[in-house]
Amino acid sequence: MEKFCEDIGVEPENIIMLVLAWKLEAESMGFFTKEEWLKGMTSLQCDCTEKLQSRFDFLRSQLNDISSFKNIYRYAFDFARDKDQRSLDIDTAKSMLALLLGRTWPLFSVFYQYLEQSKYRVMNKDQWYNVLEFSRTVHADLSNYDEDGAWPVLLDEFVEWQKIRQTS
Repeated sequence: MEKFCEDIGVEPENIIMLVLAWKLEAESMGFFTKEEWLKGMTSLQCDCTEKLQSRFDFLRSQLNDISSFKNIYRYAFDFARDKDQRSLDIDTAKSMLALLLGRTWPLFSVFYQYLEQSKYRVMNKDQWYNVLEFSRTVHADLSNYDEDGAWPVLLDEFVEWQKIRQTS
């Protein structure tokens, strides 16, 4: 995978690699099966490095499409987790959230700080999905946060933690 990234001129941690893995429907991080590769490259109409590089703008554009982004975000959970675990370890979750939401969610750096000091060691799929919904619907000042909403406890505790920080 490192050699492949080198060949196409992309760092392994570049979000393009996640979008490409999503397009190839890759099951595991770090490698593509021959079947995933052939099916994915056929759908992208790529048969050489140059054609793949010419598709980078298209791959990036998938992040700007609300529906595609949601699918990529949801895909990232299963892609990044250890296959023998049902949850993402918190360090992997933080890395994936940084990749996916770090540049677009105004509260991301605060949420990241919260996760750094929280008791949470894993993030389950429900929490993962709800972080995206929270990032899209709750204002940066938390003014429209509904305490009686059906948010996971992780997000309730984040809001409580942030409100304490804002008042002190």
